[in-house]
Amino acid sequence: MKKARLIPKYRPDSIQMIILVENANDFGEAVKDDEGAVWLDSFFEYWKARFPHLKRRDAKALEEEKRIQKWNGHFFLKVQLKSLGMRIQLGHVPGEVCPKPESAWGDDFVVIDTDGVHNVGLDFCTCGSSTKSHVEQLLDRRLYPATTINPKSAATFRVLEVFELLQYESKVSPYELYNTISRLTDNTGLTSVKDRYPSFLRLVHEWRHLKLLKRAMRAHDPTRTASETKEGECALLCPPCPHPTINMPEGWEDEPEETRYIHALNLALDACFRLKRKDVSSEKADPGLSNGFSYFVKQSKFNEYLEEHKDEVEPKSNCSRHDAVNLADVSPGQGYAASGVATVECARHNMKRPAAVCDLQKGERYCNMDFILHWGIVVLALGVLRTFFISYDIACQWSKYLMSRLAKIDTNAPMLKPETKTRFMVPKFHLPAHIVSCHTKFAFMNTPGAGLGDGEAPERGWGEANPLAPSTREMGPGTRRDTLDYNFGDYNWRKIIDLGILCFLGKKMDTALSKVAENTIAHQELEETLDPTKVQEWAAQMAAWERDPVANPNPFEMTVSSPTQIAVRRVLADEEAADIASGKDAALSPDTPPQELTRIQLRSNALIRKIDAWYQILQLYIPSTILLRQKATGPTTVPPYDLLIWLPSQIGRQAAVDARLTEIEFQLRTAQAQEALTNLRRCLQRRITVYDLKNRWLRGQSPNTKALNLLGNIESQITTARDEYRQARVAILSLADMMGKVGLEAFYRPLEDNDVRAMASPVLDREPETMTLKQLEKAKRSTGETGRTVSWIWRHASASEDNHTEYEAEAIKVEWAKSRARAMRYQEEVLIVREEMRRTVRFFSWKEKEWYKCGEARGKHGPIEEHYNEGLQAYAKRQGAICLGLRKKFEHMWSGVDGAIATAKEEIANPALFYEKRKVEAEVQPVASVDVEMSSELLND
Repeated sequence: MKKARLIPKYRPDSIQMIILVENANDFGEAVKDDEGAVWLDSFFEYWKARFPHLKRRDAKALEEEKRIQKWNGHFFLKVQLKSLGMRIQLGHVPGEVCPKPESAWGDDFVVIDTDGVHNVGLDFCTCGSSTKSHVEQLLDRRLYPATTINPKSAATFRVLEVFELLQYESKVSPYELYNTISRLTDNTGLTSVKDRYPSFLRLVHEWRHLKLLKRAMRAHDPTRTASETKEGECALLCPPCPHPTINMPEGWEDEPEETRYIHALNLALDACFRLKRKDVSSEKADPGLSNGFSYFVKQSKFNEYLEEHKDEVEPKSNCSRHDAVNLADVSPGQGYAASGVATVECARHNMKRPAAVCDLQKGERYCNMDFILHWGIVVLALGVLRTFFISYDIACQWSKYLMSRLAKIDTNAPMLKPETKTRFMVPKFHLPAHIVSCHTKFAFMNTPGAGLGDGEAPERGWGEANPLAPSTREMGPGTRRDTLDYNFGDYNWRKIIDLGILCFLGKKMDTALSKVAENTIAHQELEETLDPTKVQEWAAQMAAWERDPVANPNPFEMTVSSPTQIAVRRVLADEEAADIASGKDAALSPDTPPQELTRIQLRSNALIRKIDAWYQILQLYIPSTILLRQKATGPTTVPPYDLLIWLPSQIGRQAAVDARLTEIEFQLRTAQAQEALTNLRRCLQRRITVYDLKNRWLRGQSPNTKALNLLGNIESQITTARDEYRQARVAILSLADMMGKVGLEAFYRPLEDNDVRAMASPVLDREPETMTLKQLEKAKRSTGETGRTVSWIWRHASASEDNHTEYEAEAIKVEWAKSRARAMRYQEEVLIVREEMRRTVRFFSWKEKEWYKCGEARGKHGPIEEHYNEGLQAYAKRQGAICLGLRKKFEHMWSGVDGAIATAKEEIANPALFYEKRKVEAEVQPVASVDVEMSSELLND
């Protein structure tokens, strides 16, 4: 077994020296040329002193000098600068000779830079010109030493900065980067390159820790040392999330109950089992440099808590067989100390929360999740908040006894307060895997105040962290936690700077505004087709359930049993018998016998005779039809089913028609259109019923075949009703033009194929044949409730005249509830995102002031070195300027949001504006597509 590697404690003076770098004027050794270039690199300083005539443009050439080559008579050969007599003198201005230099230990100093591992001659100053220690002299030249006593190795600030960003972006390990640098030094194997990989590990670890403290204002604190850093103090906070006393408006506590959700804290919990850790090293040998400073919990306190709950057994799930529940007590396997990582994230902005990440010892145990949830709220003093929305894959099981478990952790837990309101939800992607009753109880779309959240924030974060798994599983406990902390911090920072239009808040607002008017107007139109008394009753039931979902019935659940397949067949048989009795039936099958074909031919002949009789009568009322028929058919023979009967709608303005005849057909056609829509709605509901029965209950070839035959009959009726409405609409619009009626195009809207869909279960109306495998898989895990709207056929005025069965009436009630929920969630999202934008601006304003304040903190507390004070102020002012720049950037990006919100409100108040906009968009879209086609043709030519 490998010997445990001890991590030395970070040097408190190192962060001070890094702060000094912020003030370039502090460097007495730094030299400026006549073009203003500042040479801070040790190699540049040396060559600059020897060749004063070199300008900034020669920087590239100087860079190449570090990989200098010597002509050996046959070819150029790489040589080290040390072999040419170069020595780096610290503690003096470049070019100045130290009268009493002290060589590095063994005169064998190694510098790790981005282009190679260099052996250099390096001398420290001991003549008294510089009173700084060896470490400080190296830091002055932007060289970070590997040890504090007799340093023999150092890394340039540049290579440490490159590695830091490179790992954040590509998840490269120190081993991979060092090997790359080593091969840049010599890739032939003929020259021995100094092995400084163990030193490089310590260097990058210490460097990132010091940067963490520096960016968290710890160097500016005059009263507390770095080791006294509080839990979560170095974590980057989520600017749009509510932080009392930081970014919340005055009087937010008095927000009305109806809109209190805009100040709610949205949290999402999850675990990742890829981020395992092998059973190597120990807490004693590798405690880490930070102990709960950022995102991981304080380990000592967490270990004590785990010891108290080590014998707990997780209750089994009464929902689906969730691995998170059933495998909670399963060990990670031989050779592993941690089975994964659990986290609490900001559910709306995908950011890690301070002190809200922990290791998993077995599976996804409740005690681990309870601990990080509680301390993730307490650490930031968020207990004053009154509303919490919590999302978790197994919230249906985990939330049952959560309050009693939290009481054992802390009797004053924020979520235990009587005025606190907490709602639990299941992420949208995970919800379809639950049992049916969970689909309505824990759905985001059905939860008041949830907006358009989805709860999948942790999954997005794991996608960023998973590539670290191969390297972190080999680390000791402390180093692994620190490494993940650093990467989580960069993950949060990238989320923060992308809060503008392209990502997060700007995109969220665009999504909400694009559908808020459509969904609200659709719900209003649906309510207009329903009985006002019933709507009022349903609204009261909905309000009661939203106040107390436990004590009141769920309005999204069906309380009436669905009709059986036999009942549906009986109804269809009765309708078919009525059609046969009235002579409307014309059903054929591929196996039609000869005698049936004879019967059809006889009926065809009878139809021709009836049409001829009709033509005789028609001549009396519209004589001009004789000429119209001759012109239309000529000498050719036309099948009877293609013959025109020359009603006024077909004649149009080709000939004069009696106004009374036009009025009669208009009345008949309007009745036909209304009846067709009624039949269409009824058949769509029946199709949903049969689909549900087939998918949930039928097994075996025979029952499924019968169900498919039944669905085929229903599809035929749907097609007939659709075509009948389309024909009636064409006739109505033609007659309206003859009669001078206007506005009927809006009432009798065109029936597109995508309008022919049921009120419920949108998944059943999709076309599997046109979907890719990825789309099919996604469709299985999606309910489609967020993006869908009720088709206009259900919002048409004729819908109020339908005679519904008890089951159909209950289905309409549930769909009304879903339609209301969609409209409310979009309206909530607009208010939530707008408040998040305001909180973001307030947060950066607060952060800017904090940086300016801390820049003067040490100077006011007591005497301080002038150069150090200048470095503190320079860094604080730079950080404050960054906050100011981000605030102004976001304010500029969101300057048009209030106008867009006002436009959406106007469209809701006046639906005509919305439909006019949709009409314009529909007219512009085809033109754009034509332009694209023409452009592609020109390119092909």
